[in-house]
Amino acid sequence: MLRSPATMGSSAFALALALVLAACVTSAERKCLLSGSWRSDTGCRMVVSVLSKDGRFSGSYLPGPAAGNSEILTSPLEGSQQDARLVPHPTFSFIVHWQLRDSDTTRTTAFLGQCYTGTNGEETLHALWLLREAADSPTEDWKATRVGTSIFTRIK
Repeated sequence: MLRSPATMGSSAFALALALVLAACVTSAERKCLLSGSWRSDTGCRMVVSVLSKDGRFSGSYLPGPAAGNSEILTSPLEGSQQDARLVPHPTFSFIVHWQLRDSDTTRTTAFLGQCYTGTNGEETLHALWLLREAADSPTEDWKATRVGTSIFTRIK
């Protein structure tokens, strides 16, 4: 039984209420669990493994035709997601360490975003990304980072 906010701290009451509400949501209604396959608005594909209890995940990322670079291979990703049982639109982050065919160039992309569920039940991931390439010197550092956005939808 829940006690009133007057007899328990407001943060403790809020947590207890969130847990009760989360328990009322069936697994079929739960959305925004990142595990599964996703496609970006540029045709990239991402496969996320099952999330661990603490929200960590790994998977693979394959650039789409918009990347225009056949040198990029399927690359590993690692990340974490906010607990989707406690919030309706969890945040997430992940990093892709690019695997390049026959290249000494190193690239890493960090994604940071949030999952949303539309009125039709479709899940979308809205992400900001930073792509970092290795610079040969500090004078070339200015051109080593690119910024962009991506929207992913679940592949069913």
